[in-house]
Amino acid sequence: MKESIDWAGQKFSQVVQLPKKYGVLDLTGGVIPDSDYEFSIGRYDEDRRGLYNTDIFEGKRFIHMGIDIGGPIGTECRAFYDCEISHFGYNPEAGDYGNVVITKQVIDGVNVWALFGHLSSNSLEGKSIGQKLSAGEVLGWFGEYSENGGWEPHLHFQLSFVEPTTHDLPGVVSPAEREQSLRDFPDPRLVLGPIY
Repeated sequence: MKESIDWAGQKFSQVVQLPKKYGVLDLTGGVIPDSDYEFSIGRYDEDRRGLYNTDIFEGKRFIHMGIDIGGPIGTECRAFYDCEISHFGYNPEAGDYGNVVITKQVIDGVNVWALFGHLSSNSLEGKSIGQKLSAGEVLGWFGEYSENGGWEPHLHFQLSFVEPTTHDLPGVVSPAEREQSLRDFPDPRLVLGPIY
């Protein structure tokens, strides 16, 4: 069923308006490098051993299952496809997503969920489960350190073929979980395009 999606045949709206020039980060060293760019990209399926040090990662989850888009606080995040809100809320643990919105899209008859993490608290205002959003509609904004789980301002964008049970998906997994997770959480570049 998942294979029936013609990703290349879809027209997706931009999730974040990126400038012509931005940095692509290498986070495999376990540190966030300095960047000369206002916007930056953190890669999918990247081994980030040493980066995730809070309790929620149990010292063993460090393979990244989304794409991070770094930029200024307040940067707009938009729906990439006509969708509805399936979950939203606040994940308060240190290192977690902070404010999250998850949307459900039906693409070529297949249910696909998308998690937008590390948002500002005002991104949750006026939201309701089942609320319809149109492609290109603003659904949230990059949050600041104090409300986004304790990270530099960025969006964690992740796709899922597995229906979430709450406003959460595993954004990083252990090496033992990697193979199944790559099937469950496909490469966000299917939607974002060849951004790196």
